[in-house]
Amino acid sequence: MAGWGRALLSPAGLLVVAQLVWAPDPYGEECRSKTYPPSGPTFKGNVPTYVINLDLPPSKRWDNLMHDKKTEVKAVVQNIKDIANTFFPSGKVVDIVDNKIAHLTATLPYPFNEELQGIANSSGIPLGEIVIFNIFYEIFTVCTSIVAEDKTGKLYHARNLDFGLFLGWDVKNNSWTLTQELKPIVVNLDFQRNNKTVFRSTNFAGYIGMVSGVKPDLFTLTMNERFSLDGGYIGIFEWFLGRRDGMWMGFLTRTVLENATSYQDAKDKLAKTRLLAPAYFILGGKNSGEGCVITRSRTATLDIWDLDIKKGTWYVLETNYDRWKPPLILDNRRTPAMKCLNQTTQENISLPTIYDVLSTKPVLNKLTVCTTLMEVYNGHTETYLRECPDPCSPW
Repeated sequence: MAGWGRALLSPAGLLVVAQLVWAPDPYGEECRSKTYPPSGPTFKGNVPTYVINLDLPPSKRWDNLMHDKKTEVKAVVQNIKDIANTFFPSGKVVDIVDNKIAHLTATLPYPFNEELQGIANSSGIPLGEIVIFNIFYEIFTVCTSIVAEDKTGKLYHARNLDFGLFLGWDVKNNSWTLTQELKPIVVNLDFQRNNKTVFRSTNFAGYIGMVSGVKPDLFTLTMNERFSLDGGYIGIFEWFLGRRDGMWMGFLTRTVLENATSYQDAKDKLAKTRLLAPAYFILGGKNSGEGCVITRSRTATLDIWDLDIKKGTWYVLETNYDRWKPPLILDNRRTPAMKCLNQTTQENISLPTIYDVLSTKPVLNKLTVCTTLMEVYNGHTETYLRECPDPCSPW
């Protein structure tokens, strides 16, 4: 052990570490400007909108969407199965998913259990595979979220949704396989009750939780995965074994968007509910100073970082690392994003200039599926599919 320790601290080893730490990012670039309205090689297309009628029985709410997107969702599910079979060639994992996990759907809270069954029925995809499809978003989401306030007190909320890390690399096209297959199933959803919008979100077809959403004239919300040793795998394993006192992250954000009555109500629910997986909740309100990043373990709130205009904090930004710790050397999206926000200045912040920040490499990277821009007033939402042309960071 002593010899190994000395090897780690040898001059050659220190030189390698120093090069990693101080070498310029080979994929970095100067802050982009005037990329909005979206066009050019980083713009992949617009996103369709569907109405989810909350007055319908839960098992019928997603029928229209799944009728249109079932072929694309099947391709994503097959990709996930292929990855599982690569690691477990016997096929036993897929058999367990198809024959065992489906029975656990009944343990999920209403209406989510019935919605999942309805999606399976309308798509023809086995129920267990629909459940696993939803679980993946609890543990593989790598994102950048921003809430910013301009000089007039107007609030903006935006995010890059990055997904597909380590889930199959396409050597020919130099891209993540799952990231590319997810783009055709990105949708904007308008959840309505009595023909009136309750909230809007940007989702993957077949996923019933929420990763980005706005409750008109009340608050905006995004969710980022938090990397932790006490991670989502543990919570999900406990759920399989029968412990079900924690809530799925996506179910919590969906419940908050549907039922919370104010920014403070949403903040309290996100901070106090026990979770299956650690997470960051990025929340924006409608009044000056209403914006925060809530850092969660599965059982407690570790930190709440609020906007504080008087102290110069006019934006909060979250990737996938605690703000009081340095990000992973090989995944530093935080520093370039903050650099571009500071360069933009509060005087010039807007949805178009935030889109510029989210279009700058490596904030934009090979995992980026889409960019969502939100304003709380009238529940304004824009979502654009993205592409990161080479040279581009894999994450």
